This record gives sequence, structure tokens and C-alpha cells, in this order.
Amino acid sequence: MSLDLSEDKQPVGTEIELKLATSKNGLHRAMMLPWLKKQASESGRKQALTSVYFDTDDFVLREHGVSLRVRKVDGHRLQTIKANSSALITRDEWETAIDRDQPNLEFARGTALAPLLTAELTERLSPVFETQVERVVIPLHFGNSDIELAFDQGRVATMDAKLDLAEIEIELKYGDRRDAARLAEKLARSVPITLSVGSKAERGYALLEGTLDAPVFSEPVVIAKKAKVTEAFVAVSFACLRQIAGNYGAVRHGDPEGIHQMRVGLRRLRASLSLFKKILHDGKVTKLKRELKWLTGQLGQARDYDVFVRKALVSYRAEHRDRRELEILQNELERTRNAGFATARAAVDSERFRRLLLDVALRLLDSGYHNDSDALARALGGCPARTFAQNELARRIRKINKRLRKFKQLDGRRRHKLRIAAKKVRYGREFFKALRIGGRKSGRKLDRALKKLLSGLGELNDMRMHQQQAHDFARSSPAAQKAFAIGCLIGHEEATANDVLAEVIAAGKRLRKTA
Repeated sequence: MSLDLSEDKQPVGTEIELKLATSKNGLHRAMMLPWLKKQASESGRKQALTSVYFDTDDFVLREHGVSLRVRKVDGHRLQTIKANSSALITRDEWETAIDRDQPNLEFARGTALAPLLTAELTERLSPVFETQVERVVIPLHFGNSDIELAFDQGRVATMDAKLDLAEIEIELKYGDRRDAARLAEKLARSVPITLSVGSKAERGYALLEGTLDAPVFSEPVVIAKKAKVTEAFVAVSFACLRQIAGNYGAVRHGDPEGIHQMRVGLRRLRASLSLFKKILHDGKVTKLKRELKWLTGQLGQARDYDVFVRKALVSYRAEHRDRRELEILQNELERTRNAGFATARAAVDSERFRRLLLDVALRLLDSGYHNDSDALARALGGCPARTFAQNELARRIRKINKRLRKFKQLDGRRRHKLRIAAKKVRYGREFFKALRIGGRKSGRKLDRALKKLLSGLGELNDMRMHQQQAHDFARSSPAAQKAFAIGCLIGHEEATANDVLAEVIAAGKRLRKTA
């Protein structure tokens, strides 16, 4: 956690902080909560914070996961260097009092910035964006912990654009991180809040690059080599949660790739819950699984029909431009897809979605699984993550190989289940990459085999889904059913045309030999 020492320069500390997004009205309502005023150890103090962030024109610091800012507060200037992290709530930071608006890089020694500092980079550093925040800080003694609650309202600004912000920060000064989770839970029962996964610095860079609502892809999971199973679970699951939450803007704007990437994040999180299920024995996880499945379903129509149009129909139309009926079909499919986009937008704008993000984060933050009443699960949670990962993936690969031996006997539903099982292994390989499981050569071979298997199973599943979608369209009227039946017949004939052509060519060769 952040250390509050009297010296000008604080030594490296780990910031334990949970960020919650809300609205301006939500901030006002939260600050007026009677129970909050009653529990505050002192009245809230107001601060005007202006922070200027520095980087090179090609963002070298950002690319190395470091941020550098100079903050002006109450007439003083503080230089802060942070090692940005995708972890749930922890980031290493170094804070130093300085006497100027520009960074004093003499104080960067021993920080995450130090390895990057060269004479050339130092000369290239310049202001890139700023944040202007009106902050109200309320110290609390909550449970057995000392917590600082900050209410921030303001904006992130570049030379050309700005973004308003309203958020609540829960910083654990001393005590148990579960108290921070319980405080967030209590706030959520009183005001509309959700998890905020992007730091102010991340939003500043996105504003500079115009990528605030761009699709967010999965990122490497950082797991320490000596991590325990429970620590690996938190690291993996929060990386998945960041991908889900990060695609909120893209889904709201009807970006097909954003919808796809949110679904990928959902699948990855559900895979994490499956891979670590041996240490997860509580009702909260059961509820989370149900809610994750709900959200996946809300995005399904948009994604499935977008794939149908782009992968199947558009290319087929390009080869058969004279078929007017294909244009009619594409227009109808696109209307269905657009309705799916509206469903997806409504889902991420709902209180249910906001609550889901927060509930997952609080389940990860709450260390309750360390106190699991199941002694076996508790013991497993304290085992080395590397051994657990190696054994769990090996067990799942054996099950997949057993199913593959009877692959031709599997119907569409069972093939889909096989695909899901293979995806979980592939995700597991990605999750545990930092642990270096198995040999490098054998690992690459396994990854290539999984990729090829999933590609084939994916195509088979797309075909199955397209058939189901076609059946759904055909049910609309008797005329549509007749057209569907004729299409099936013509499709069957086209599929056998190459075999018939081959037979004709072979017969022709035999005839020429007899002449």
C-alpha cells in the first residue's frame, strides 16, 4: 500500500486502490450518505488537483508500462512515477516533493523509470496531457481497516480534446483488503457505481490517440514464478475482466470487433472459473457464472449474424452477382444483426451489467477463498501455481484426446462441447505462459495443434449455426419454408456437382482409349 512518510521522497510502495465509476449525480449522492458521514473519522477535505503527464512523442514510457506526472496541490508539487499494472488493485509508485513544474529526474533513481532514462530520452520528454480534478477526501475507519475515500470530479484534457470523469477511489491505508471490498459493496447498495478498469493516464493516452471506444484485446497475464494457485486465479481473472469492461464503449457504438472481443473476454473469464473450480466453492461463483452466461447470450445475436453475413454471405454473393435473391437475404440478415447490436447496447447500458463487473471485481478482491471451509480447497489454493497448471492442463488434454478418438461418432452438439474443452486448454496455455510449463519446442507444437483443431471445429460450428439460423428464417411463413427446401435441394446438387464432373471426365478418358 502507499506509505505516508515524513521524508520528501517516499520509498517504493504498493498502492492498494479500487476505482469505481459513477456519474456527477452519483458522486453527490454518495458524499451525502448518512452512514458515510457517521463513519467518517473527520470531515471531508477538498483539494484542487492539476496533474501534468510527461512522455515522449512516441510514448516510450507508456510502452514500457511507466507513467510520470507532476501534480500541483495546495501550492505544492509532487512528482509521481508509477509502474502501471494490469493487476486488480495494486501498482508500485514513487512519490517525491519537487519545487518546479517540470520533472526532476534526479529522483528517478531506483524507480521503474530509471532503466529507461538516457540523455536522449530525457531531452524528448514533454507534457502530453493533463487532468484537472476537484477531489473530496474522507478518511474512514471501516471494519478493522483505515481507508481513504476520494470523490473525484473533473476532466482529462489534451490540446485538442477533453473527457469528463466522475469516480470514487477506495484506498486501503492500513488493514484488510476485504474491508475495502465490503465498503464498495455498501456503496453499491446506495448509489449506481461500477468497476473502473482504466486509470486516468490510460484515458489520457486513449484521448490522444482517439481510441477511447476502440476494441480492447486480451493482454498477457503477469503471474509471478512462485505464485500460489489463488494468486494466479486473481491475476488471470482480472485480466479477463479488464477485456470485458474495456470493450464497453465499442459495444455501445455497435462495433462488431468490440462485441467479439467482449465475448472473448467472457469466454476467457468463464474458462478461468472452470480451470480453477477446485478452489472455488461458494455461492458467489455460482451466481457469477449465471450472470456471465446471461451477458454472453445478450451479445450472441449480433456476433452470430455478423459472422453469417461477413464470412458466408458476402463472399458467396461476390461469386454470384446475378442472384438478386442473395441481396434480399443479406438485407434481412443485416436487419437481424442490427437488432442484435441494439440488444447488446441495451445489455451494457443496464444496471445488471454494471453490477456484474463490480461483483466479479469484489469476488477477486475479497480474500474469502483463503478461508474456504473446505480444507482440501484451502490447501490446494496455497500450492504452487505452476504445478497446478501443469497437472490441470495435462488432465484436460487427455480428456480431449479421448473424445477425438471417437470424433466421427460425435453429433453437432458434442463437437461443440469438444470445441469448448479445447478452447479452455488454449486459454489456459495463454494464461499460464509466464510460468513456462513444459519445453519450449513441445509447447509450440501443442499450440499449433490446438490452433489447427480449433480452426476446423470453429468452421464446423459456424456451419451448424448457419443451418440453425436458416431454419429460424424459414419458419416465418410457408413460402419461406418452400424456398428453404428448394435451397437445400439445390445446395445438395451443387455439392455433388464436382463428383459428377469427375465421373464424366473419367468416362471420357476411357472412351478415348477405346477409339
